[in-house]
Amino acid sequence: MLSVCLIFLYVLLSAYFLGFLTLQGIRHIFGNCKVRADGYIMAGLTAATVYAQIFSLFYKVGLTANLLLAAICATTAFVFRGQLKEELLQQCRAVSKSRKIVYILLFLLMAYGTSRGVIHYDTSLYHAQSIRWIEEYGLVKGLGNLHCRLAYNSSSFALSALYSFRFLGGQSYHCMAGVFALILAGSCSEIVSPLRKKGLFLSDFARLMGIYYLLIIFDEMVSPASDYFMVLTVFYIIIRYLELSETGEQNWLPYGLLALLCVFTVSIKLSAALIILLAAKPAIMLIQAKNGKAIAGFLGLGSLILLPCLLRNMFISGWLVYPFTAIDLFPMDWKIPKEIADYDAKEIQVWGRGLYDVAAYAMRPAEWMPKWFAGQGAADKLFILAGIAAVPISLAALGTACIKKNQVQRDLMLAAATINISFLFWLFSAPLIRYGCVYVWLAAPVTFGGLSLWAIGKEGTGKLFWRLVYGGILLIGCYKTIMFATEAVKGFSADYFIYQKDYENFEVQSYEINGVTFYYPKEGDRIGYEAFPSSPAMTDLEFRGNGIEDGFRYKNGKE
Repeated sequence: MLSVCLIFLYVLLSAYFLGFLTLQGIRHIFGNCKVRADGYIMAGLTAATVYAQIFSLFYKVGLTANLLLAAICATTAFVFRGQLKEELLQQCRAVSKSRKIVYILLFLLMAYGTSRGVIHYDTSLYHAQSIRWIEEYGLVKGLGNLHCRLAYNSSSFALSALYSFRFLGGQSYHCMAGVFALILAGSCSEIVSPLRKKGLFLSDFARLMGIYYLLIIFDEMVSPASDYFMVLTVFYIIIRYLELSETGEQNWLPYGLLALLCVFTVSIKLSAALIILLAAKPAIMLIQAKNGKAIAGFLGLGSLILLPCLLRNMFISGWLVYPFTAIDLFPMDWKIPKEIADYDAKEIQVWGRGLYDVAAYAMRPAEWMPKWFAGQGAADKLFILAGIAAVPISLAALGTACIKKNQVQRDLMLAAATINISFLFWLFSAPLIRYGCVYVWLAAPVTFGGLSLWAIGKEGTGKLFWRLVYGGILLIGCYKTIMFATEAVKGFSADYFIYQKDYENFEVQSYEINGVTFYYPKEGDRIGYEAFPSSPAMTDLEFRGNGIEDGFRYKNGKE
């Protein structure tokens, strides 16, 4: 845990400076706007991810990458020392003593959760190996041929490699999911002061569901699973977007920054693609203002965020967006064969539907959905049914708000419609709960919560209503907190108070490719981190040149 605390501090500090530098550049070009401390950190994490991916195109992500990052942060701290000091003092003054204590407790709690817990199955299958490839080589052409899951290429793996500290010679730390959880926990903790608010706020509904998710993954966020990064970031985006809308923010720039964060989320996991619909808000504002410079600038920034991920896709798999083969632009000799990519895409979908047989891919929703639905938990069943009902209602409410020119309700229903469309995309593609739980759990609360606020207002009976709602939230929160604390005490262990729980490792056997030893598991398909390089089974590959650095291809893959 001590190691995790130190890494958390390094990540937060470097992300703050990097985010400050990034936003200074953006504000210099597009105008000023107020930014929270967590806003700087999220901007910095986005910039650090882009930086790590670009660095990986040329060299392994380790000591050199961190030295350069530290130099950038130190230069930023020196050049902007006056402004940084002023902003930090303002932000500290704006936070009460009790809230500072809450933040410290959350920091320690999330560090504790990140230091131990359950290692995700897929982490031992390919997350750990993906991160190690970035640590050891940066980028290897045709790597997806060794193991197709290595071609999934979430940008979160590059960020994890940047802050893994493997170059120190010890273990490879995997703390970044915990950092994202800490940021979300900080924004969710703002729900604790409802009595100082003047009404019921939809952003608090999202905060409540964010807390629910944090409690669920508390003993799992030790794993660098891309699902956690994506869901945590989407929760953060929705909370901050709703907050901006409810406070009547008229500056387009804060919405534009959230739109860039949406693009960043897409680079983490493709299933978040439709969250980009929230960019409609700043886009409309800029079009109405005829601000072509800002439109072009933000399109360029969005491309900059996404481009390194697409380049890594191309080099690792030969496909722009693996495993989807509809876009076939590059006749690379290391390209994963189309039939393998298509099979992989189908396998993802049938697995999410609970079928586990690619031959069942063509089944109609009416055939597979009843069995899939029956396999869900009781609470998730209720959320799914409520979400299905919320889809047409959110779209109708958005249309009504646009016709009536009710700006606040239009913005809130844009969030609801975005969530619900994303929910539909998840439902009919690969509906595994962990892939899209953020949409499942937010669809109904944001839709019906927003409509309730529209109907009752904040005065008269509405004021009584929001007090009752917050009272109910407080009771539920107390119950959940007690249950969570009880489970945490039962599962308390003195292990990992210095170091973090390491990756799991499994028994292996070996084979050779051109004299280089590769490993594969004796049983099952998981291999962990230490046995490197590895794949779930022996492969029929060859090097594209003299060694690993030149990449892999199938022996019949020459073109």
